[in-house]
Amino acid sequence: MTGLQNLKKNLFGGTTSVGRQFGMIFTLVAIVLLFQALTHGLTLTSGNLIAVVSQYSYILILAVGMLMVIVAGHIDLSVGSVAAFVGIIVAKAMQHFDLPWPVAILLGLACGAVIGAWQGFWVAYVGVPAFIVTLAGMLLFRGGNQFIGNADTVPVPEGFRVIGAGYLPEVGPATGYNNLTLVLGLAACAAVVWREFRARRTRVEMGARPVPLWASGVRLAVMVGVIVFATLRFAGGRVGTSFPVSGIILALLVIGYSFYTRNTVGGRHIYAVGGNSRAAELSGVRLRRVNFLVMTNMSVLAALAGMIFVARSAASGPQDGLSWELDAIAAVFIGGAAVSGGLGTISGSIVGGLVMALLNNGLQLLGVGTDLVQIIKGLVLLLAVALDVYNKSQGRFSVLGSIMRPFQRREPQPEPGPTPVSDRVPSAR
Repeated sequence: MTGLQNLKKNLFGGTTSVGRQFGMIFTLVAIVLLFQALTHGLTLTSGNLIAVVSQYSYILILAVGMLMVIVAGHIDLSVGSVAAFVGIIVAKAMQHFDLPWPVAILLGLACGAVIGAWQGFWVAYVGVPAFIVTLAGMLLFRGGNQFIGNADTVPVPEGFRVIGAGYLPEVGPATGYNNLTLVLGLAACAAVVWREFRARRTRVEMGARPVPLWASGVRLAVMVGVIVFATLRFAGGRVGTSFPVSGIILALLVIGYSFYTRNTVGGRHIYAVGGNSRAAELSGVRLRRVNFLVMTNMSVLAALAGMIFVARSAASGPQDGLSWELDAIAAVFIGGAAVSGGLGTISGSIVGGLVMALLNNGLQLLGVGTDLVQIIKGLVLLLAVALDVYNKSQGRFSVLGSIMRPFQRREPQPEPGPTPVSDRVPSAR
């Protein structure tokens, strides 16, 4: 092993997936530095970073659910329409029936669960490919949004807007920063340090050799430095702003779903189904249940994302949710997931989503038109899938098979029989 390979293994781990994720982190850093230079320092200002989290948190929430769908070997094209459909239902319920906003949020989540169960039923129990089911859902729920809302905007009350346009409140002594954001940053630093040393202790207890202490120190210094920088930026914005409430919701979802996919039986079943559904079923995995749950979960998160967007916009409209599925799918693929399923992480999808968010934001700061932004986003998605196709040609996982797999005809394989006497190799005497 060369010195460069040894350094890469110590700092980033030795697996291909981990290497890809860290490669995307470097890409994210490069994008930030590039736009920081091109915009003369506007990219990393407090106001801009707060705006990025507030504007794109709903896409990152969609990426969390889309990662599980793609890992299981499916695709969901209906998330934008589902988000818009739930958004107009919740807005109408609060406007015409004076429904309290906390109850309206529960109503929206319940609608998302029903929609997800509907689509999951067709995928898991009828056997219709998810690509077709969600394409139909995209048309169905987009039409439902326009039918219920009469193609008009419907405003939402002030209390409801907190989940999309609210910030951590000002508490405690006057420090020049938002104190709750500072506490949040300290907690994040403590969690990073605890996780690193817990991983070292686990390897020692298992009899494995931990990474060198200097490598752990370098990783901790970089991660803690980034967290401290971001904390001071978010906490030092103009008075009345701080870390967005939608960012808190996103962080809780990332922590919860990361734990579920990595540390629970149900999460491992999703990867098993995406890696080889037939082998997983023979191993006792309830294939239909896994497919049903990932589709249902996706629609629930789409409903949540739709409500956050409506809350931030202060109204629900007929154009909500357009092209959200593109951003969510691109975030997952850019973050290292494989189109064929079985490979990808929540954290990788968040990194991919941040790449798309900062790319959007940087181009807007430079005054690039919407048409060119869409062209660039399409090229980024194409390159991400092309990279996966290249990985498949090298004998790794790939993704286009997840879309085309249900349409491919499988010829029955002949049963193995006894080897003809004429084909047997005579034994040496």
